[in-house]
Amino acid sequence: MDLATVIGLVSGTVLIVVSVFLGGSALVFINIPSMLIVVGGTIATTFIKFKMSDVIGSISVAMKAFFVKIEPPENIIREMVEYTRIAKKEGLIALEKETPSDPFAAKALRYLSDGYDEGLIEDMLNKDIRLMVKRHEVGQNVFKSMGDAAPAFGMIGTLIGLVQMLSSMEDPSSIGPSMAVALLTTLYGAIMANLICLPLADKLALRSDEEKLVKTIVVEAAVAINRGVSPMVLEESLKIFLSPKDREKKDEPSGDSGES
Repeated sequence: MDLATVIGLVSGTVLIVVSVFLGGSALVFINIPSMLIVVGGTIATTFIKFKMSDVIGSISVAMKAFFVKIEPPENIIREMVEYTRIAKKEGLIALEKETPSDPFAAKALRYLSDGYDEGLIEDMLNKDIRLMVKRHEVGQNVFKSMGDAAPAFGMIGTLIGLVQMLSSMEDPSSIGPSMAVALLTTLYGAIMANLICLPLADKLALRSDEEKLVKTIVVEAAVAINRGVSPMVLEESLKIFLSPKDREKKDEPSGDSGES
């Protein structure tokens, strides 16, 4: 589970709830019609913009923000360097016995052991990456759309409330409560957009970038293995994908690594 996502959602919710209770009665912040306008309207417009399968599928996509753990790039590099050593010692056919932790790496090893052409291996793996990014973008766009629509429907709800308030101006005592109810939809829309939808879209984009990085490392390693590059050269070339801090950490355990 991604603790950063959970901590952000929980802490943001707690801060809002605490501020509500410190300001007085929490019941004044609860209005069912306002919730229906914001949540219902946001979902309705999302169905208009996207296919039903995309909207429903975005629920499972959102779980990636909480539960999917991407294999660290340094682990993938370590594995691919080890497979290079195996290929140098026993040949590419020996890679068919290996079982990488990453399914994409397993696919790359299968292509290598089956003797696929280098260009074909690179094309197929890169195509897989492009299609993955496209699938991920659909889920991100669904939540971005919801984040854009929620404040708009909050404003629509506020306008509806103001119209209802102005239609009963003969009772001055109702103006204050009516104005408060009208403003609640704007509050709901802002919370839904800025605490839930837009942050989830950004986290999903981050997950996609992380997964793309790992897969790109696998592609580079697969091409290098097919060319017969030495383990030391491959490791040095793949460390380019790591941040300078991670490169230094990786150098500690692998300082004595060399071609075998």
